[in-house]
Amino acid sequence: MNFQFQLSRKVKLIIAGVVLVPFLVFAVYTWSALTYSYSRGERGPGYVQKFSRKGWICKTWEGQLALLPLPGTFSPERFDFTVRDDNVAQYINASLGKRVVLTYQQHKGIPTSCFGETEYFVTAVKAVP
Repeated sequence: MNFQFQLSRKVKLIIAGVVLVPFLVFAVYTWSALTYSYSRGERGPGYVQKFSRKGWICKTWEGQLALLPLPGTFSPERFDFTVRDDNVAQYINASLGKRVVLTYQQHKGIPTSCFGETEYFVTAVKAVP
């Protein structure tokens, strides 16, 4: 006996829609979360105390800026950040041990840690005297 099983065109479209629509929604949402910034600003001056390339599959640069304490405060504040641009990462590595100010963009709602462990993405670094 030879049985042939054929799906109608309508069923094929429904299956394709069930598979493709969630993927497209996820892709558009991820693109918009990474493209549009919630806020922009600068943090510092401070010293980069930890900076490394992390991740199993999606490698990103993750760091920590120790901000200089303000007069009257006792504990220094920490600023955790992510760097996606290798040129900025090279400049940060060259600036280790120096006082720096980081320019960042905040991206809220990034769906996975594959794009970075924080929502603060550093876009520029300035060494300060």
